[in-house]
Amino acid sequence: MLPTEPIGSIPRPEPLVRAHREFAEGRLSTEEFERIAEEALDDTLRRFAETGSPVVTDGEQAKSSFLTYPLEGADNLAEGGPVIPFEDGHTRVLPVLARGPFRYRKYADGYLRKALARSDAAVKQAVISPSALSLLYPGDGIDGYGRDEFLTDLIGESLRDVRQCLDAGADSVQIDFTEARLALKLDPSRELLRDFIRLNNCVIEQFAPEDRRRIGVHVCPGGDQDSTHSLDVDYLDLLPELFALRAGRFYIQLASEPDRRRVLDIIRRVSYENQLIFIGVTDPISPRVETPEEVCERVLEAAEYLPPHRLGTCDDCGFSPFSDDLSTSRDTAFEKIRARVEGTRMAAEKLGF
Repeated sequence: MLPTEPIGSIPRPEPLVRAHREFAEGRLSTEEFERIAEEALDDTLRRFAETGSPVVTDGEQAKSSFLTYPLEGADNLAEGGPVIPFEDGHTRVLPVLARGPFRYRKYADGYLRKALARSDAAVKQAVISPSALSLLYPGDGIDGYGRDEFLTDLIGESLRDVRQCLDAGADSVQIDFTEARLALKLDPSRELLRDFIRLNNCVIEQFAPEDRRRIGVHVCPGGDQDSTHSLDVDYLDLLPELFALRAGRFYIQLASEPDRRRVLDIIRRVSYENQLIFIGVTDPISPRVETPEEVCERVLEAAEYLPPHRLGTCDDCGFSPFSDDLSTSRDTAFEKIRARVEGTRMAAEKLGF
């Protein structure tokens, strides 16, 4: 069939949401937090299996944030980093690096291995882009730890994060590049975006071609608490730059776009033959569950612009990228996933697979 994959996070059950909060406040032991997180992981994988999804994820159940998971517990961070404003008025504030060296405290293969041990399905793993973590270096620098040294460390840590996931048996590794569209909002000249792309390629280009086919990049306008940070940025400004990334897969938010055909036409014109395009066919922000028939229609629409051998489907974004995001229920998330899987199967049959 046509490939279909989830993007990442699944809303956490209420006991895990509470456990994340209590663990961050120092009121819950590591052992008890891990027990609750693994119960949620078991339930997540069971419900994935019930949807018939050929590819699953750990749902990012144990991550407090899709963005800063590598740095949980780090002692060289301070408050007051970059602020990400969302359209509904709420913000997310990142930490800032207070001193070097820059090192991950957690690598994504730790989450992956737990999912692999519990599932017979193919398991993909999401990692954060080095470009997102580059924002943690302070603008006024760090005495004794220059930006060039920081970037060297950052590239090395990001490279290790991806490589360990591939070596552990990930079906694919998805680099979350949700700041791509936001970069254009911060700097319409595209120079910031191009810097981000160069930095990400410093990691991707170190892999052999057969590994790059298993490495994907996800872009969207950001999703948190049913709001976005850059939906108003025109895809026309992003996509011609995006496909300069040397990844083999691209996961493109599309279901929530007001003019999907326009975006598909841009992708047709600026992407390359060796790039597999996963189009978003379900919108995690919308409370309405798409029908399989709607998903099927969206796939057939995309097949008018891209040959089926280059086409796959995904969700627009993760359903709960931060552990305290309760805007979507687990039931709704898995109903949408079921519709994506069934609608993709229907489209595959109509396309002759």
